[in-house]
Amino acid sequence: MQPRTFSSRPARLHAAFSLVEMLAAVAIIGIIAFLAIPNLVKMRGDSERNIAIARAESINMGMATFIQVRGRTQAVADWTAATTDQLKYVKIAPYISFSETNLTDFMPNGYSVTFRTIDPLAKVTLKQGTTVINY
Repeated sequence: MQPRTFSSRPARLHAAFSLVEMLAAVAIIGIIAFLAIPNLVKMRGDSERNIAIARAESINMGMATFIQVRGRTQAVADWTAATTDQLKYVKIAPYISFSETNLTDFMPNGYSVTFRTIDPLAKVTLKQGTTVINY
């Protein structure tokens, strides 16, 4: 008969986190989120502003192309006949890449453009609410 030997290994322990460790992990994640979320919101606002500026520049380029294609005299006559910003946008939309059907769909939410003269050619006025954005 063999003598009975005992293993030097302890009984199987259950691997788990304690409540204090879990609370510390949640607190660290909360602090990181608290610091990161305002930056993410600011980055989103900045990107929408940059999109609005880029689209206003696209409209300006579309106006210049419209003059080149139609000729200055005909372009001025067509521009004067269009009485609203939407009708003016419809005139230049074929000359803008990836343009939407409506001007309000083309610009990001909260931004608007107001068309100015085409002779002499003047850039559109870009606004965020009532604030004019110089670009």
